[in-house]
Amino acid sequence: MPTTTDFQPTPSYRRYVLFILTGVYTFNFIDRQILVILAEPIKADLDLSDTQMGLLTGLAFAFFYVLLGIPIARYADKANRKNIIAVSLTLWSGMTALSGLSQNYLHLLLARIGVGIGEAGGSPPAHAIISDYYPPKKRATAISIYTLGVYIGIFLGFLIGGLIGEAYGWRIALFSLGIPGILYALVVYFTVKEPIRGLNDKVQDMQERSFWEVVRILFSKKTFVFTAFAASMQIFSNYGIGNFLPSFLSRIHEVSLANISIILSIAVGVGGGLGTFLGGYIPDKLQHKDIRWYLWLPIIGAGFNLISFSFFCFSDNLNTVIAGIFLGNIAITLYAAPSIAIAHNLVSAKMRALTSAVLILIMNIIGLGFGPLTVGLLSDYLEPTYGIESLRYAFTIIYITGPITMFLYYMASRSYPKEVNLIDNG
Repeated sequence: MPTTTDFQPTPSYRRYVLFILTGVYTFNFIDRQILVILAEPIKADLDLSDTQMGLLTGLAFAFFYVLLGIPIARYADKANRKNIIAVSLTLWSGMTALSGLSQNYLHLLLARIGVGIGEAGGSPPAHAIISDYYPPKKRATAISIYTLGVYIGIFLGFLIGGLIGEAYGWRIALFSLGIPGILYALVVYFTVKEPIRGLNDKVQDMQERSFWEVVRILFSKKTFVFTAFAASMQIFSNYGIGNFLPSFLSRIHEVSLANISIILSIAVGVGGGLGTFLGGYIPDKLQHKDIRWYLWLPIIGAGFNLISFSFFCFSDNLNTVIAGIFLGNIAITLYAAPSIAIAHNLVSAKMRALTSAVLILIMNIIGLGFGPLTVGLLSDYLEPTYGIESLRYAFTIIYITGPITMFLYYMASRSYPKEVNLIDNG
């Protein structure tokens, strides 16, 4: 393998690495979201409640995902990041396959904890590698392409997982989608080269930072604080509602598992992928006019999503529901790439993996951890009164996060021009 000291990537190889890392993130979300599409057959087979499913797809995964993300990211800021990604991919894919052997709730819970532990080593090192391969003015676009892995993974997980689950059962679906990730890890290990840290940065601050130093630096910046909590509110509603969409379509609109897999693979996978790409591409194109577009676009998206929500949540027409989910996923995902790019643009190259880990910790404990769990608890609480309509009202209650998200991104836009200039000027 070439050494990093003399490695200078060509444009084509830079694109290849981005393509491979996007594939890693695809497997990340196939394995993370597979339980979502299989929720109803798993619930029926293992006799589970909405609260238990919310815990499995939310807090049980998120707690270990973010807890171990910090030390792994700290190590990644010093060690070979692509090796960490390859090992992590092997672990979480293997645990997904083992989930298919679960005989009770405890077995499935432990397997999901294993998936969370594995995925902790995925995104922070990948974010740092991408930020070394791409300069600041192209960074949000590159990260948005990487983040497309979320929606490619959701598309494939929903489509393949749902169709296999209906034809052969949820256990075979988990085996089928877990094992290929182990093979893909070999591609990462043997073909991705570790870049030079700070390769595309004007300011070469390569000083080692402790975790608490990084936290202190990040929380001294108003932009980071407001952006992190704005993204957390977005994720809270996104995962809270998204993880129960298959149950919503099954119970309220009586859609079969196979048809749910097709509907959501397009509405969530394609819609979310389009929004994610535009979320990076548009502000990168407009930043020369005003750098605050990195924050204005998520505000616009959050506002438009409030309108889309009313279409899918309260309509009894399935076509209107599908259109609302599709448009809402374009709007709600405009925040992702700008939020990560902003965080990286506020720190030096040696801090980026750890910065991503801190951002992921805040976003996922609040959003991924408590979003699905809150919806599950609300649904179970409201079920005696509203029956199958309980999910509809649980969705409505947590949607108060929309205006909060818009306000927090607005506050971040006020401080970002000044704080990013401090980094640009050293």
